[in-house]
Amino acid sequence: MNRRRCVAHLSLLAPWPLCAQGAGLTESDAAGGMRAALERGALSAVALLGKTDGFLANPKVRIPLPGYLEDAAGLLRKVGQGKRVDELVTSMNRAAERAVPEAKSLLVQAAKGISVEDALRIVRGGDTSVTDYFAGKTRAPLGEKFLPIVTRATERVALADKYNAVAERASRFGLVKPEDANLQQHVTVKALDGLYLMIGEEERKIRRDPVATGSAILRRVFGG
Repeated sequence: MNRRRCVAHLSLLAPWPLCAQGAGLTESDAAGGMRAALERGALSAVALLGKTDGFLANPKVRIPLPGYLEDAAGLLRKVGQGKRVDELVTSMNRAAERAVPEAKSLLVQAAKGISVEDALRIVRGGDTSVTDYFAGKTRAPLGEKFLPIVTRATERVALADKYNAVAERASRFGLVKPEDANLQQHVTVKALDGLYLMIGEEERKIRRDPVATGSAILRRVFGG
């Protein structure tokens, strides 16, 4: 594909400055740049989240109590259970921090496997396109991978017992039925949501300043 055809295919894909002036990039080049961007974003997100306080100290991804339990938390604090509530939230986020590193191989595989069509779809898709791509490719298998890790992590910190204690007190106020809750599933879903969110943020950094990545292909594809 020559430069003219490249421009014809990609000229409507703003704000992504693909086929930069004089670069003569092909759609294959664009896909290669997107693979590099996705892989870099995924690895950066895993590194940011898969460590102590990766979730807990980041308000963008910090995992809260399930909605019904979050509503009850205020009342529980008033009756002297604030410390227990805080321990529960900390334990939930620690479980997510332990699970996230397990996502690395699947995310890299998804990034490397991107097709030209997928790359162009992401470019056209706007700010949520990266999240949508990774979620579509990896949410189900990562959910299966995360859940047992979260379960083991919560068992090690006695999260189930803490949750049951809080839920039991909440049920006294008629605010929650403990049998309706699945805290491990809640943590798993929120951990994945946070992971995809941070991948998207890392990718947007690449868009804004591709030169800072130090990658020649990213400079070519995303540089103006």
